[in-house]
Amino acid sequence: MTTPRSFGPLGDVALLRGHAPYTLAGYAGFRAVIDTDGAVPARLKALFIAVAAIDRRYPELARRELARGASLGLTVRDATAGLIVLSSLRGEGAALEFADVIATVFDDSGAPPPQDLPHAGPGEAEANFLAYFGTIPVPLAQLMRLCPGAADAYYLMRRGSIDANPLSPKHGELLLLAILAAGYSPMAATHVRGARMAGATDQEIAEAVLCAVPAAGIAAWIGVGAMLAPD
Repeated sequence: MTTPRSFGPLGDVALLRGHAPYTLAGYAGFRAVIDTDGAVPARLKALFIAVAAIDRRYPELARRELARGASLGLTVRDATAGLIVLSSLRGEGAALEFADVIATVFDDSGAPPPQDLPHAGPGEAEANFLAYFGTIPVPLAQLMRLCPGAADAYYLMRRGSIDANPLSPKHGELLLLAILAAGYSPMAATHVRGARMAGATDQEIAEAVLCAVPAAGIAAWIGVGAMLAPD
């Protein structure tokens, strides 16, 4: 008996092949969605999977998926979007781990010359928060009150993750959403709304969330799927 299709090392696990045909068939079904062009291009979905894998501390899965994305046309500039988002969402350790993965997949990083670092002007962070969130969330209001410099830093990193992302703002939001789904984060709701504001359809949002399944299992979908219920 063979598995329904080839979908990587999981299908080569003898115990699953011998005892768990339903599990493998289900996993193959998920991979059929996320490995092919659909509402979101397959090369970007490979990047989403790789970044979600770093979030869950699976660097080998990340390396395999990023290499698959590169074979589909993903560029090192595209991959830098994952580095940017991990820097802000998951911090230095995760970003450095993904930088190592990028270096192993792409022979030449092609990094451009360093740029001067921007600064937040007076009132710029507050205006950005109001425009994006509609109202300033309590944690950000407290950060602005207690440590204004850190609030400016939050704004700059948030702007880097979406507005200055090498991907489009829509795909930057979808990448953020894939990571948050992998971590079962309640912040996913904010970025479902952000993705819609950036022009994403519910089909695109669904495919981005499903990119968390290889690293985080089907529970990654449960937390977000209810947010996509029709009105």
